[in-house]
Amino acid sequence: MKDRLRAAIARAVTAASSRPHLSAIDAAARPQKREIIEVIRLFQEVVYPGYFGDTALYRDNPRDHLGDVLFRLHLKLGAEVEKALALDRGAEAARGDAREVSASLMERLPDLADRVAEDVQAAFDGDPAATGFDEIILSYPGVKAIFTYRIAHEIHRMGVRLIPRIMTEFAHNETGVDIHPGARIGRYFFIDHGTGVVIGETTDIGDRVKLYQGVTLGAVSFPKNEHGELIRGVKRHPTVEDDVVIYAGATILGGETVIGRGSVIGGSVWLTTSVPPYTRVTLARDQLRFEERARPPVTALPDPASGR
Repeated sequence: MKDRLRAAIARAVTAASSRPHLSAIDAAARPQKREIIEVIRLFQEVVYPGYFGDTALYRDNPRDHLGDVLFRLHLKLGAEVEKALALDRGAEAARGDAREVSASLMERLPDLADRVAEDVQAAFDGDPAATGFDEIILSYPGVKAIFTYRIAHEIHRMGVRLIPRIMTEFAHNETGVDIHPGARIGRYFFIDHGTGVVIGETTDIGDRVKLYQGVTLGAVSFPKNEHGELIRGVKRHPTVEDDVVIYAGATILGGETVIGRGSVIGGSVWLTTSVPPYTRVTLARDQLRFEERARPPVTALPDPASGR
């Protein structure tokens, strides 16, 4: 038995060196998943003060406690960003760039928290079963996934790779909601129930959009170059305009597909073509039905010259 184990170990060690795409031996340090998860936890403490963390907050102590959390967050995030940037830019350039990324994110944090507050409000406004903000913040998987996406998207916009994907895939693992950090999502966004939702990298979503479980915003195909290699960075996923509702199990595919403002997409609908604004799309007897919806009344904008 000992000889068999020794032989098996020797073979496994030898074979490991023959798979370079699976090995980081002798490579620069990579961002660590456990550290990035801790960064998300620290962001939760700051954005949701009093809801997360081990310290009870009272009116007299938030400034000191949150200041300490933010300082730890800055150091921890900077260290992981430096590792990620060093893979592309080298260690010397990565050090200064990582500090800039971390500082810029700290400056953006109040605006990020405002977006999260709007998402929480959208969940409350959009779910009659919600009993209050405590329930939404502490238990809604869609809200947790969107919170993580908001942070990951900002880091993604700053040109940092790997870390945003680790963040959103951690949220995916915990919530069942898969949002690529490259997707662009507007304000007041709500995912009800959440499980099975997929939002691809080049998806554009407007304001006040609501998705239900099992919705896929995906690619209809993957274009390739003359060498048969995937072409990356092109628009592959749909655009969803403002005030759209997409019900459970709907699948919307393609970079040229646009769901017009104010439309409602019924459950289990499969779309690869655009939908005009204010259209209701349903599935009846295996056929798609398109019906025009009533448009909301147009509200006149105030006249700045009149002061009203």
